[in-house]
Amino acid sequence: MRVAINGSFWHKTTTGSGQYVRELVSAMAQSNRENDYVLIVPEGESTRAHLRVLDDISPRTFLYPESVALARYSENLAKVWFEQRVFGRVCRRERADLAHVPYFGSPLFPATRTVVTIHDLIPMLLPLYRGSPFVRLYTALAAASARRADAIIADSECTKRDIVRRLKIPEERVRVVYLAASARYRPIEDVAAVRAKYALPDRYLLYLGGFDQRKNVRVIIEAFALLPELYRERYRLALAGVSLGNDSAFFPDPRRIAQEVGLPEDAIRYVGGVLEEDKPALYSGATLFLYSSLYEGFGLQPLEAMACGAPVIASNASSLPEIIGDAGLAVDPSSPIAWAEALRAVVGDAARRDAMRAQGMAQAAKFSWARAAEETWAVYRSAMGG
Repeated sequence: MRVAINGSFWHKTTTGSGQYVRELVSAMAQSNRENDYVLIVPEGESTRAHLRVLDDISPRTFLYPESVALARYSENLAKVWFEQRVFGRVCRRERADLAHVPYFGSPLFPATRTVVTIHDLIPMLLPLYRGSPFVRLYTALAAASARRADAIIADSECTKRDIVRRLKIPEERVRVVYLAASARYRPIEDVAAVRAKYALPDRYLLYLGGFDQRKNVRVIIEAFALLPELYRERYRLALAGVSLGNDSAFFPDPRRIAQEVGLPEDAIRYVGGVLEEDKPALYSGATLFLYSSLYEGFGLQPLEAMACGAPVIASNASSLPEIIGDAGLAVDPSSPIAWAEALRAVVGDAARRDAMRAQGMAQAAKFSWARAAEETWAVYRSAMGG
């Protein structure tokens, strides 16, 4: 089978869609070498630099760059033009048997049988994320296009339910294929260098992710403030991730929240952006990993943390209970008191933390990109009528 894959996110290695397409293409090329892959990407300097990794994947992985002149005038229009016109044209030129769009942006008039991966429906489910008129129009286009796809891949059962309910797509056309943590996420013994690099103490409770409203970092800060003083003196809360530095309903400033709940300035370490290569050590050195998101299509960070041996406390919302299973604690994201109780129970019990580390690594091992590749191929065969 010759499969054309939309590689628009190939060079965006810090995004979930970028990580997904790289890991999936690599895993499929390694486990299905009898098949051909055509990775179709918009041409650009940053894209070309990131495509060198293809040489290490498989000689049967093909690249077909296509320039998008509209990018000089509007990146948004260039993106839509590539998805709706260029991608299909190259699929026909390359005589692809099937096309896979690994994000919510498939063609409205597909040139061949098409599979689309929908990671989440955040713009449709959360009012604050509906965006500008252009974003709302784009979301409507993506939804209409998804309804015409031959098969849909969802990251979780939660996302599948959202797709069936909101897009009115028959349940049998939506298949769940779980993501996985990259192989580099494993326990790191020597974390001193990374801890020093980010000015972290020996004992810290870690959050890593975004700071937009959906991530609900407020409940972590409020819960930390509710801990007995003994715990707050012994541990520091480490908030890692890029913050825009403003304060709005969409991006609430964690520093303001900390002041509101009466935490001293040195109670929280604001880590800022973290390099990808430093994340395994950052997870490994954490006493706990905290993830209080209100909605996730999958929730990769808790899985990465578990793979590195960090005990995890996460929200009991959306897909997160599916991912952490019985290995972590799932807590009501609306209750700082419940979070404080969970923190105190785990931080104060070394034996429980050790058990959670072992259970978390076992849980993370259930997810693999090799398995995701095989299950994705099963979706391909189904879409082809096999």
